[in-house]
Amino acid sequence: MANQRAEDEKYMRRCLQLARCGEFFAKPNPMVGAVIVARERIIGEGFHVCCGGAHAEVNAFASVAVEDAHLLKEATIYVSLEPCSHWGRTPPCADLIVSKGVNRAVVGCIDPFAEVQGRGIIRLREAGIEVEVGVLEEECRHLNRRFFTYHSLHRPYITLKWAQTANGFIDDCGNSLAISTPVTLMLMHKMRSENDAIVVGRTTDEREHPQLTVRHWVGPSPVKMVLTHKTEPCQGMENELTDKQVLDILMKAAHDSGVQSMMVEGGRKTLQSFINNNLYDDIRVETSPQCVEKGTRAPELPGDVNVVEQQSIDNNTITLYRRTKI
Repeated sequence: MANQRAEDEKYMRRCLQLARCGEFFAKPNPMVGAVIVARERIIGEGFHVCCGGAHAEVNAFASVAVEDAHLLKEATIYVSLEPCSHWGRTPPCADLIVSKGVNRAVVGCIDPFAEVQGRGIIRLREAGIEVEVGVLEEECRHLNRRFFTYHSLHRPYITLKWAQTANGFIDDCGNSLAISTPVTLMLMHKMRSENDAIVVGRTTDEREHPQLTVRHWVGPSPVKMVLTHKTEPCQGMENELTDKQVLDILMKAAHDSGVQSMMVEGGRKTLQSFINNNLYDDIRVETSPQCVEKGTRAPELPGDVNVVEQQSIDNNTITLYRRTKI
């Protein structure tokens, strides 16, 4: 049993490697990798290349050589995400697996998408295929954390980002402060390219007119979203929304627009409002060795985050915090 588990984890890691190849073109679909193994040898493998294209399982079966086709009846298929069981742009992968007559299926994690959610597993088991679920589940879920958050919590995966001095200020008495270096700025733009949307507050937008593009990297720029508490005047009076109302509106708009990931780069008030309303998943803080006598204090970190990564670049320290649970 221990040997089988080690074998399953080995091939699931290969699934994860393959899945990452679809990082930029699979979305809004999840990244998925599939590996077909027979007689301790990989006879087929594939990944979901792009949205609307063939799924990982389809590409894996297509890669099986003609001379190896007879091995499918004794093969195990490994898939990082539960095979789909519904008709979308492509036919159900669960039906394809059944039709190929494989002996066993190993699945990394259940698909949270409403039209799947365990139905693919049921379809395989009803066909007499042995199914193992949950191999490297945490790693498989983390790979598609944006997809999972979007479908499970009905909001984007949210990353808060700010830069601060060594003594905890984000500006110098209201004046902008150059904290990032050319290299860390480039990395921040890389991070922007990996997110669907970017949020700033109205004050930051009006005062600094940030471009919020990926001009120091390559890839698509995120959609710009600006928070405002003002509503349309009613009977000659302006109404002002609460932080919670504003963020509720933002979350609904983002979800309705298919935004699966969001960066927040606003000032302290905007960032702290996300923290106070429990809307965060990752928090990226860049700290420089410089100090200022006074200015705007950096937001207060919440208590339910852990440090998952820390690196020193050009004497600045970049710390990535991740929420321990939702």
